[in-house]
Amino acid sequence: MPRLGILKTGRPPKPAIERFGTYPDMFMELMGPDFDYRVYAADEGELPEGPGACDAYLVTGSSAGVYEPLPWIAAAEDFLRAAKGRAALVGVCFGHQLLAQAFGGKVIKSPKGWGVGEHVYEVMHDEPWIDERPLRIRLPASHQDQVVEKPPETEVFLASEFTPFAGLVWRDQPAISMQPHPEFDPAYAKSLIEHRRGDLYPDEQADAAIASYSGADDRARVGRWIRDFLTHATS
Repeated sequence: MPRLGILKTGRPPKPAIERFGTYPDMFMELMGPDFDYRVYAADEGELPEGPGACDAYLVTGSSAGVYEPLPWIAAAEDFLRAAKGRAALVGVCFGHQLLAQAFGGKVIKSPKGWGVGEHVYEVMHDEPWIDERPLRIRLPASHQDQVVEKPPETEVFLASEFTPFAGLVWRDQPAISMQPHPEFDPAYAKSLIEHRRGDLYPDEQADAAIASYSGADDRARVGRWIRDFLTHATS
């Protein structure tokens, strides 16, 4: 069973943790029982003793910006660079941005503002871990920061008008990353919107974002993609 290290880089609002769990909890539920999970509190300065501690690493979301001068962010970037080619890597939201920045991309606080609610993304091309490629998928989004320059040796596999670099696949190492949140249960996503209503975005945007969760999404499908990528990359 592959060892999957989850690098925790943030946490949900305290009132939500009792009901929905932590971000590592959400990923473990999404990914299922096929991995031997290890959780590292990277945002508290805890990292694996070395890249070989696990077969793969997954970097979670965070309220921090990857461009902030926080010591734990720089340490996490150094760890990811040390793990290049030695372990499979997956990044989601902040993790997507951190992988991009660590390997030569650029991340900014986007002048487009916040992307919240369920967004539709184009699936740009086939990959071995994508089963029966759909033309587009629908996933929860919650971000203002964006990758605006992709790293060398990457290709875009998810894109939208709002987020052109929404999903990246590396060609020089086993790594993928994505801006949207397949781990977000819609009930959690809506609770997060309510928690931030009037602070990070106005009522009108919050209402529209909550309404976007009325239909089906592709969380389970994309969870399988990540699982299949990791299974293949660690076999």
